[in-house]
Amino acid sequence: MARLLLRDDQWRRIEPLLHGKASDRGVTAKDNRLFVEAILWIARTGAPWRDLPDAFGRWHTAYMRYNRWCKKGVWQQIFDTLADDPDLEQLMIDGSIVRVHQQGAAKKPLRTRKPWARLEGA
Repeated sequence: MARLLLRDDQWRRIEPLLHGKASDRGVTAKDNRLFVEAILWIARTGAPWRDLPDAFGRWHTAYMRYNRWCKKGVWQQIFDTLADDPDLEQLMIDGSIVRVHQQGAAKKPLRTRKPWARLEGA
């Protein structure tokens, strides 16, 4: 099993916000904590959904559930709840922080003169 990111006190703060509780209408979620840990693993590693470890369950199920929660605003509620926690302040990484490796950068075009450019100047 992968190392967990959420501490027990953090989990207790966000657990009431999550969908799929026994008191909610519809299907009861099997393991909300494992699902949240899977999403944190994806966010931390930047890996594609298909690379989600089997310990977190099926990647497509996790992706579909993540998408539904995005549309319902569940993630925004979680972020608002945990915003004052200093352990999760550096979770998001974007292109303004991380530079591309030099081998991943675009190749510089060669500056060669065209054969017909010589004739125009003559």
